[in-house]
This record gives sequence, C-alpha cells and structure tokens, in this order.
Amino acid sequence: MYIVKAEANQEEKIVDMSVRAFETDVYVGGLKGDCPPEFDSEWHKQMAREGYLYQAMIEKDLVGAAILFPDETETSVYIGRIFIDSVYHRKGYGIRLMECIEKEFPCATELNLDTPCWNERTNAFYKRLGYRVIKVEDGFVFYQKRKSKPNTIQNFT
Repeated sequence: MYIVKAEANQEEKIVDMSVRAFETDVYVGGLKGDCPPEFDSEWHKQMAREGYLYQAMIEKDLVGAAILFPDETETSVYIGRIFIDSVYHRKGYGIRLMECIEKEFPCATELNLDTPCWNERTNAFYKRLGYRVIKVEDGFVFYQKRKSKPNTIQNFT
C-alpha cells in the first residue's frame, strides 16, 4: 500500500467510499447516523484542493483515504480522518494505512487524532498501534503517538 495526494478524478469515489466506511459504525457502538461531520459531502473536494486529502492505493486500486494536517515543519501531524472502504475491512489495510502516514512524514515526532468514545473499533485500533489517550472530552477520545527523532547521518570530514 502507498498513499498519494488525492487526484481530482478520485474525489467522487473517495466520498462514496467514506459513506460505505462510516455507515458500518453502527456495528461498533454507533447509532444510525453517528458519522463524522461532512463524511458524505463536498468537503473532501475542498480538502483535496488544499492538499490535505490522500488516497490509499494498492497497486492501482483505491482502498481508502486519509485527511492529514501536518504543521509547517512536518514534525507534528494531525490525522483528521482515515477510512478504508468497507469491502476491505478486517484485512489489515487500516494498519498499513497508518504505517504509510508515518512514512509520508518521516520527520514527524508526534501524531495526533481523535475518535468518538462510543466507537469500539477505532479506540481498540489506535491503542493497538501505540497511541495513548491524552484526554477525553465532549464524547471524544484524543490520542497521541510520539516517535523518536529520525536518525541523522553526520558527515565528519
């Protein structure tokens, strides 16, 4: 799997995929309609135009997406949203997508995200990946993962 910034011709597919992915939340603690804001809207196109929407690919197949907000130095990344098409759920692609995000931002020493308290699937998923709870507020669990600084090679001449 790899990620690339979303292409304009993929935006509609990404929105459809988002709908399929988040509608499965009723199976993991959510009520019908418990979906993230703008999960089914033009917001994805705006995120693509601003360079925050990434598409997750396996060879030439679109399998998921992420909305990523790095700070100016790319040392901290806020993961605004990730999702895998429901037809690919429970096959390890979510883990691979998170690994791709870390590789996309090798200088990032801090990754942050949040997820609803009721979502059993995502809370277990982030904990399994080494994220730790930093606070619980307004029905959301806020997670953070800290990485050591990347190794630098110094040339002594």
